[in-house]
Amino acid sequence: MLETQASAPKLQPGQLLARGVCRLMHSHGFSCLEEFTPERGKRVDVMALGPQGEIWVIECKSSRADFTSDTKWDGYLEWCDRYFWAVDADFPTELLSEETGLIIADMYGGEIIRMPDEDKLAAARRKVLTHRFAMQAARRLLEYRDPDRWL
Repeated sequence: MLETQASAPKLQPGQLLARGVCRLMHSHGFSCLEEFTPERGKRVDVMALGPQGEIWVIECKSSRADFTSDTKWDGYLEWCDRYFWAVDADFPTELLSEETGLIIADMYGGEIIRMPDEDKLAAARRKVLTHRFAMQAARRLLEYRDPDRWL
């Protein structure tokens, strides 16, 4: 049974930003996974796999408090070719490092405001990440298509 808008779970502000980011990334030819785990103990808001195999990480911050409470974001830099913050139009962007990318987004889409320099992943790490991305995407699709399988 498909969820109706009335029965769908209420999304948190960061999840709404992630939805808009995924729509933006799709318009650039990327495939996305939300809440992706590149390794145990790390969970990125959005990992985007591009048409040439590039890997971008986008962390969605819905408020100043959300940003200041995140002390592990720099640990995600080693898991992507480019790192971005995604925030809404009211976010104080002066808090964000100039070396990182910037996306202004809402629940419907977004715009890349600042493109960070590329720091290419090593081939072995790219292979592992791409494989993990594919495995997580396939598992999520199976869970969606056959939710009773997991009971």
